Amino acid sequence: MAVLTDRPAPVARRADRGPRARVNRFLGYGVLIFFGLVFLYPFVIQLANSLKTEPDAAANPLSPVPDPLTLAGFERIFAGTAFPLWLGNSLLVTVVVTLGRVFLDSLAGYALARLRFRGRAGLFAAVIAVMAVPGVVLLIPKFLVLKQIGLYDSYAGLIVPLLADAAGVFIMKQFFESIPVSMEEAARIDGAGVFRTFWSVVLPMARPALITLTILSFQGSWNEFPHSLVSVQDPDLFTLPRGLADLVSGSLGKGTQYPLKLGAALLATIPVAVLFVIFQRYFVRGANEGADKG
Repeated sequence: MAVLTDRPAPVARRADRGPRARVNRFLGYGVLIFFGLVFLYPFVIQLANSLKTEPDAAANPLSPVPDPLTLAGFERIFAGTAFPLWLGNSLLVTVVVTLGRVFLDSLAGYALARLRFRGRAGLFAAVIAVMAVPGVVLLIPKFLVLKQIGLYDSYAGLIVPLLADAAGVFIMKQFFESIPVSMEEAARIDGAGVFRTFWSVVLPMARPALITLTILSFQGSWNEFPHSLVSVQDPDLFTLPRGLADLVSGSLGKGTQYPLKLGAALLATIPVAVLFVIFQRYFVRGANEGADKG
C-alpha cells in the first residue's frame, strides 16, 4: 500500500516540469528561427537586388523590396554576357567530375577497406596526409604539371585533376568497413570476383554514402574557382565561378552593376540548392549513419 501511495509524486513532479519544458522549447525554436532568418537574409538581399534597377540597387543595396521591380538584370545576363557559355562549361565539367569521383573514390575506398596488399596502411596514411594539405599550396605545382603534359587550357585540364579526391576516398573506405564481410562471402562462394562483388553486392548497400559523396562532389566541382584559375586562360573555357569573377573584376565597365552581378550569382546558386533539397534526407541519413558507425 505504501508503494501505491508514493506513485503520484513523480507524476506531480512531471506536471511541474511541463510548463517549463514548453517555455524552453519555445525559446529554442525562437533562437533557431532568429538564426535561420539571419542566414537567409543575404539570399533575400541577393534576390531583391537582382530584381532592382541599377540606380535603386546602388542607392538602397540592403533594402529587401525592389522599387521598381524589373527583370532587366537577368535580360542583360543572357544577352550581354557569356553566361550561357559559362553555364554549359560548368555543367559539362561538374557532371563528368561528379561521376568520375563517385566511381573512382568508391573503387579506391573499397580497395583500402577490403583488399589486403603490401603498403595498404601507408597508402591510407598518404590519403589522410593529402587531406591535411591546403589546396592553395598545390596551385602552382598543378599549373606546372598541366603545362608540362599538354593539358593546360583544355577541357581535359579542367576535368582530369578533379576526378578523384582524398576526402571521397576516406568517406567511402569508412562506410565500406561498416558493412559486414559475411555479405561478400556469399557472393564469393557463388563464384563472383572482386569487382563483381563490389559492383553487385557492396556498392548498392552504400547508397547513403554514395549520395553524400555525390552532393559533395557536385557542390565542390560546381563552385571550383582556384583550379580553373590555373588550368585555363581561354574565355571560351571559363566555368561559372571564373566567369563571375571576371564580372566582379569590372569587365562590364563602370558602375556597381549590382543587378547583373547578383542575378548571375543567384542563377549559379540554384543548381546546388535544388540538388541538396532533393537529396537532403539521404544526405542527413548518410551523415548520421557515418557518425553512429564511426
